[in-house]
Amino acid sequence: MSKPNNQKSIALSSSLKIVVVNTVVSHEDEQEENAQAQLERSRALRIGLLQAGYNIIASIPGDFYMIERIAQLQPDMIIIDAESDSRDVLEHMVLATRDAPRPIVLFTEDANQSNMAAAMEAGVSAYVVAGLQAERIKPVLDVAMARFNADQKLRSELSDTKAKLAERKTIERAKGLLMERYHLSENEAYQKLRKQAMEKNLKLVDLAQRMLDVADLLG
Repeated sequence: MSKPNNQKSIALSSSLKIVVVNTVVSHEDEQEENAQAQLERSRALRIGLLQAGYNIIASIPGDFYMIERIAQLQPDMIIIDAESDSRDVLEHMVLATRDAPRPIVLFTEDANQSNMAAAMEAGVSAYVVAGLQAERIKPVLDVAMARFNADQKLRSELSDTKAKLAERKTIERAKGLLMERYHLSENEAYQKLRKQAMEKNLKLVDLAQRMLDVADLLG
């Protein structure tokens, strides 16, 4: 039996509800120059979002409680503001968006190719390195949204295909059971199965599954 599809497509809109996750932890011995650069980058990100009309519903740290906060906030998009490697945050993000996929955009100073590949594998829709300017925010988010929707559509199609193949296999097994038990041809077994499904007001695959379940119980 096919399961409900949780994949969803999100419309391109500047009214998106956005949560910004900040992965940078300030240290007392951090150089003032680095701290100032991070502050300016985060400021440019917020300005770009606000100028484009996006709704920043929360800015949260990338800690252990991030998963719970995202579940409560239910944002349309997640933006990760990371100075460098954010591997731990991405691992938490995978868990946070496993059952409710959302586009994730990562703004970072980390140009490491392996980290970039790992981020995309984890589900990041856009990986933006350095050179952040306010006017670039909306185009980046639009591309990330389009990529996310295309990926969700593909996943949905693959899921539907797998479900149909599973249903066909179940029906074929039930037909084989009828053919063996009643010495029927393949077409006769199918017609018998179809007739019983109509009489019981069941889907063909549901009746087939019931027959297989009963056969398993009886051995």
